[in-house]
Amino acid sequence: MHEKHLIIEEPCEGKLSCTVLKTNGVGDNLVEFNPFTIILKEAIPEAPVQPLRLKIDPGAKYTGITLLNDTNGEVVFAAEIKHRGFVIRDALTSRRQLRRSRRNRKTRYRQPRFLNRTRPQGWLAPSLQSRVKNIKTWVERLRKLAPITAISQELVRFDMQLIRNPVIQGKEYQQGTLAGYETREYLLEKWGRQCAYCSVKDVPLQIEHIHPRAKGGSNSITNLTLSCEKCNLKKGTKDIKEFLKKDPNKLQKILAQAKKPLADAAAVNTTRFALLNTLKETGLPIETGSGGLTKYNRSQQNLPKTHWLDAACVGKSTPTLKIKDIKPLLITANGHGTRQMAGTNKF
Repeated sequence: MHEKHLIIEEPCEGKLSCTVLKTNGVGDNLVEFNPFTIILKEAIPEAPVQPLRLKIDPGAKYTGITLLNDTNGEVVFAAEIKHRGFVIRDALTSRRQLRRSRRNRKTRYRQPRFLNRTRPQGWLAPSLQSRVKNIKTWVERLRKLAPITAISQELVRFDMQLIRNPVIQGKEYQQGTLAGYETREYLLEKWGRQCAYCSVKDVPLQIEHIHPRAKGGSNSITNLTLSCEKCNLKKGTKDIKEFLKKDPNKLQKILAQAKKPLADAAAVNTTRFALLNTLKETGLPIETGSGGLTKYNRSQQNLPKTHWLDAACVGKSTPTLKIKDIKPLLITANGHGTRQMAGTNKF
């Protein structure tokens, strides 16, 4: 027996235009796609419909989306969108390298023109714009299928120092809690929770200056790394070039990683307000919340950390959630294929 999934498309005077998807019982292969109509015995033109809230937890690689009823906390739909932002970035990098190589070979190729490189206000890189458009597409689809009356979006990350002193700024802000707890969490994420010098894991790690303070090094985040106690004592006040002069490969790797920003955080920070402006275009009331509030709501209800549950916990409007038998729809953004007029390869 094949399983059947009923998808309601639109009501029309007591009739429902529907589509049945028949799967192979496992739910991974489409076997048949047949439209048919259900005729109701009685027309219900004014059926009571409860409003729903759309909640969004945007991320660099995945974005969680849920639809829930604010009145009773019932989650009626959940999804996780897998973005292709980093794939787009790598494709653009490859294309740029191919163009440069053609110019260097002095073949008959049009030189780059600079007059057409002006960027409009609010411009985003294609890899970032892709994330915003992925979410916009699904917001529009869900609005056609469900009575959405409000939207909640996670906008900013939790900032303990700013909450304790709302008027804090400048040097005091840079050297407060940010230089302690938040900086340590940032470095743990950036350096893979391991010693930068010996790559040991699961040991206490210390914040270490790449260029020592005794020789003019700064407290900039680009001059900090993580080190185990043994390597930190061994390095002492030596400059990193002197400490790793016998291992030039590791030296170059550490210096490159130090200057490299946290890509995921940078992507989210760049697109969050662009997404907010896109959601405002719907005309619906928008609620924004912080990442700390999302974590608090999830912890209070003892929920596991997943993308769609994070979305359900966004904002102050979060009620006690009912998530029984909810399985998220896993969505992968694959793009529209290649749009190049002439595909290139290694030749």
